[in-house]
Amino acid sequence: MNDDFLSNTYVVADEPGGHAVMIDAGGPVAPLLRFLERGQLTLTHVLLTHRHGDHVAQVDQVLARYPDMPVLIHELERPHVPAATGTMAPGEKVESGALEIEPIHTPGHTSGMLSLLVGSSDVFTGDTLFKGSVGGVHAPGSTGFEDIKSSIMDKLLALPPDTHIHPGHTDPTTVAEELEHNAFVRIWRGLDPEGSEPCTALGQSATLILFGDDYDGGHKAWVRWPNGSDDIVPGSRVQRDR
Repeated sequence: MNDDFLSNTYVVADEPGGHAVMIDAGGPVAPLLRFLERGQLTLTHVLLTHRHGDHVAQVDQVLARYPDMPVLIHELERPHVPAATGTMAPGEKVESGALEIEPIHTPGHTSGMLSLLVGSSDVFTGDTLFKGSVGGVHAPGSTGFEDIKSSIMDKLLALPPDTHIHPGHTDPTTVAEELEHNAFVRIWRGLDPEGSEPCTALGQSATLILFGDDYDGGHKAWVRWPNGSDDIVPGSRVQRDR
């Protein structure tokens, strides 16, 4: 985990001495490169969930060690990541030794956000779903509330309950845990009521549906604008009127 961004870079291998992929490269990658060498693992791909700097900042360091390494990302994200060498798409599995990795298109945080299902038991969710929280929809390339809600509810949390979730930031979780405990998800499932507190968000009047926890110890806010549309904004940009 990068101490500045709290963003995660992962190495996933099929077996000791076998094949591996790196998922995102926000750094620090040096310990992972040493791990690959020490474990005599063959790195076959760098797979990027999306374009943002906290997930791609150290791709060049990986390429300095592995100059011909394929660096794959969704086609909508590739123009924003010069180090990317190719694309991956839903329905086209990436193979690395015995690993089979299925890209799942989960837009919302960005248009080309990919979650990566490794085998049948582990999914790497980038900045779509976190332990106890959800991705924001105000970063560059975001596509809005309805997209991220659908990505989470219709795709990620439709996976088996015991699926391990490895987020792009901080701690791991499971599908079952997020279905039960994630405050955003609980409202989407109809388990908890929506809030109705007046607030000011991004300098505009809104209704505060949920002031939820975020992965960094801060908050994310689900707000509803006067026109009836919903949004997820940083909790720091919300003034509670009560």
